[in-house]
Amino acid sequence: MTTTRTQISLDSEILRRAKTRAAGLGVSLAEYVRRLLARDLEQARPAADPAVVFDLGDSGGSEVARYKDDYVGEAVDAEYRRGRGSAG
Repeated sequence: MTTTRTQISLDSEILRRAKTRAAGLGVSLAEYVRRLLARDLEQARPAADPAVVFDLGDSGGSEVARYKDDYVGEAVDAEYRRGRGSAG
């Protein structure tokens, strides 16, 4: 991994608070910023493509491959209803 030096501008209050937080964690401001960026970028990764996941391997003769679109649709619908607080 190659590191590249960069420069950012911060509001003086944000900088003061960031330095305080970094000191509380026992790391440098640079390390604190690197960790924040790494964590944010890790969370921003796109979810796996369901088509790729369902196309892996041999189902051994089960009907999952035949009805996968129905199963995925049912799962998405159930998740949607659960998020809205609906009973059905």
